[in-house]
Amino acid sequence: MAPISCTDKGCTPGLHGRSRAIPRRLSADEIPQVIHDYRIAARNAIEDGFDGVEIHGANGCLLEQFMKDNVNDRTDEYGGTLEKRCRLALEVVKAVVDEIGTTKKDSGNKMIDENHADLIAYGRLFLANPDRPKRFAVDAPLNNYIRDTFYTPDPIVGYTDYPFLDQ
Repeated sequence: MAPISCTDKGCTPGLHGRSRAIPRRLSADEIPQVIHDYRIAARNAIEDGFDGVEIHGANGCLLEQFMKDNVNDRTDEYGGTLEKRCRLALEVVKAVVDEIGTTKKDSGNKMIDENHADLIAYGRLFLANPDRPKRFAVDAPLNNYIRDTFYTPDPIVGYTDYPFLDQ
């Protein structure tokens, strides 16, 4: 089966100039099944013990393709205006939230204390909390990360300016 896309435009060559399979345009009739697949995947992740799910909508994946005006050339209810191009992503988010809710099941400390996990990865929160061990030890709230400051050339903003607990 060919990969699916919001369009049937060809792809740029892949790594080392290798050609890629040409995607086929996802029909409007197939979109409810795609949304259902996201819902089931989220439910399966939670049932298998995951703390939560992240809906990936970047780096050329399906949801981003639908949102990009230079890729999405659809003329139906999923193309054209920004509102229509965002429709699939919003429907996926609603389906996942309706299925699993919006809060995480347990905190990382609780999961470790109850022997449900040996390691908890915090990813983006790693950058925003230079004193993570202290915050965990005293059960203090974590700083929120600021995504706009990721990977910037500025040597000050982002990586080194998050406040410590005692500031």
